[in-house]
Amino acid sequence: MDYEKLCSEIFKLDPKIRFAAVYDFWAERVAGGMREGLTNLLPDRVTKNSVNQALLRWKSRKTTEEWIGKTKYAMAEYEKVKRVTFYFNENELLLLTLETDANHESIIKSIKQLIAKNS
Repeated sequence: MDYEKLCSEIFKLDPKIRFAAVYDFWAERVAGGMREGLTNLLPDRVTKNSVNQALLRWKSRKTTEEWIGKTKYAMAEYEKVKRVTFYFNENELLLLTLETDANHESIIKSIKQLIAKNS
């Protein structure tokens, strides 16, 4: 999958998408980033720690797959942003941040379609 292309296509879906990036197992960014013209609310080291935590949560969710199925995505809403993570495989995740007034259900549906199309 061409992750740069995927992130670029994600930004075209909705102007309320602030950040779209793919990270590897070591929490290193391999593609994407902040929407042009916006400032990241988190310092890079905090973002990396946050991605590490998301990877750990993904691993813990895998322990229940046998009974409830695979995780499709996870979402959290904060005071300043909504954050959505999609897990590609054992090694990578897509991290998004959205404006708080974004229609996350519509965005998530569109991104799932993009991922399926690009897989």
